[in-house]
Amino acid sequence: MDTVLPLEAIDKAIGKQVRVLMASDKEFEGTLAGFDDFVNMVLENVTETTDRDNASPTPVKKMLLNGGHVAMIVVKD
Repeated sequence: MDTVLPLEAIDKAIGKQVRVLMASDKEFEGTLAGFDDFVNMVLENVTETTDRDNASPTPVKKMLLNGGHVAMIVVKD
């Protein structure tokens, strides 16, 4: 059985659509453009997917997320 390290799994997701769940219960969906060893991430073409007060999500062209606040990363197929 091959071992997949966490940073290798994230590296394979570069250029793909991801959903990032933050520790604050916010969720963001966008294209993973890059990351570092602290799992700080740059997402492109981002929308917040949490539905708070039925507000329509504001698209953001590029966003930096602090890796210390990331709870989970889901790669969209």
